[in-house]
Amino acid sequence: MAKKKTLGIDARVPSDNHVILELIQYNEKDYAMQADIPVDELLTQFKPGEVNWINVDGLHDKSIVLKLGEHFCLHSLLIEDILSDHTPKAEEFDDHLFFTMKMLYSIKDAKIDYEQISFVLGKDFLLSFQEKEGDLFGSFRERIKQSSGRVRTRKADYLLYRLIDIIVDNYYTVLDEVGAQIEKVEDDIYGSPTDKEFQKIQKIKKELIYLRKALYPLRDALSKLTKDETGFIDQANIRYFGDVYDHVVHLIDSLDTYKDLTSSLMDIHINTQNTRMNEVMKVLTIISTIFMPLTFIVGIYGMNFEFMPELHSKWGYPGVMIIMALLVFAMLRFFKFKKWF
Repeated sequence: MAKKKTLGIDARVPSDNHVILELIQYNEKDYAMQADIPVDELLTQFKPGEVNWINVDGLHDKSIVLKLGEHFCLHSLLIEDILSDHTPKAEEFDDHLFFTMKMLYSIKDAKIDYEQISFVLGKDFLLSFQEKEGDLFGSFRERIKQSSGRVRTRKADYLLYRLIDIIVDNYYTVLDEVGAQIEKVEDDIYGSPTDKEFQKIQKIKKELIYLRKALYPLRDALSKLTKDETGFIDQANIRYFGDVYDHVVHLIDSLDTYKDLTSSLMDIHINTQNTRMNEVMKVLTIISTIFMPLTFIVGIYGMNFEFMPELHSKWGYPGVMIIMALLVFAMLRFFKFKKWF
């Protein structure tokens, strides 16, 4: 199976467009990993008493999800939530716990790259369903293999916490990228604002709305996990989910700050555009005002009367030009005195 790294994301690239099934099994002493195996064979490899992490990459083959659902007795409504786009939530069933959320990768050109990921937590297993190939868990898989940290000494609920924590940590990266884009737009606005900056602000605002829809329900879903009374999550691990909950609350605060910043940027952009327009109108008004008396003088001497003494004077033309120049100079001095420019 070929592997590549892109933007810190571990992407498993299949030879054709099919669903990738991955099975990782471990306890404190043993570890086994199988990738891209048929679903029927995978289900025969299930080992009670160990942590069985089944990861599904790609949801376009509904039959595979249905087979897993049938084997683990998943409710039909749960299967529907896995296969459809759904807001983050946590839901308890008799013998398993369902949790779904958005996994964000990065933001480019004010557009977030994301996918939905769903988890089903049982006594000895964790199922994860992803829409796309590749995820954020590459380095964590290696830590499980190398038995780094405490994950190999814990059960499936701790594995669920670590996966959620990795996803939430990457929210910070995405929000930092949003902040960098906001700063760049702000610099452009103060420099030379155009309609292009206004469009960028609108795009960023749209993505912030999406983040809001992803984070607020996620906070509520994590709150439900921290109050779990069904026994799916060990009491010793509740505090870890509480820590992730605190991270999400902090992310929401940052999101609200960025939302206020984008609103302020829109106001600044509009005010800057209006200021520039006022400057242009002021210059045009000054020019028009200067030319008004000059046009009046020219209009008088443009009349076709025979008896106009200045027309036959030797100094008539230079005299009129000097008067016009003095008028322009006097008006400019007056405007300067009034601080109109």
